[in-house]
Amino acid sequence: MEVVRENSAMLSNFEVYSLLTDIQAGRGQNKPNKHQQQLATITYETIKYLETKPCKNQTQENIVEFMKELEPYNLTRAEKLQILNLCPTTAVEIQLVVEESEERLTEEQIYGLLEIIAKYNPTEGEQEEDTSGEIEPMNE
Repeated sequence: MEVVRENSAMLSNFEVYSLLTDIQAGRGQNKPNKHQQQLATITYETIKYLETKPCKNQTQENIVEFMKELEPYNLTRAEKLQILNLCPTTAVEIQLVVEESEERLTEEQIYGLLEIIAKYNPTEGEQEEDTSGEIEPMNE
């Protein structure tokens, strides 16, 4: 096998997950045959791993909207991809993903990023919560 264009594109976890689930289901790509047992194992293990990540609940439309909302922050393509894949939930995680974040982003921008991430990548608990909009009083 010859590499024609090395590193011609970066893939999101969603794209990898979609491709591998299509291969596993026999759609689009050929399903690994008996001579490709190692590929089948790698495919299975990768899908199993990605099912624990936010990409399982993402859609193509949400990703496009998500990327549009990130435009005002002047992030690099690699930083946007890392934010999409990792879905950071704290300011510290944002600072680890965005190079020189102290100089490039204000504290308000960091919290704005966190709000955008939460909007497009709700956690499992948020997806199952009651969305009536009522605030429950805390018992002290």
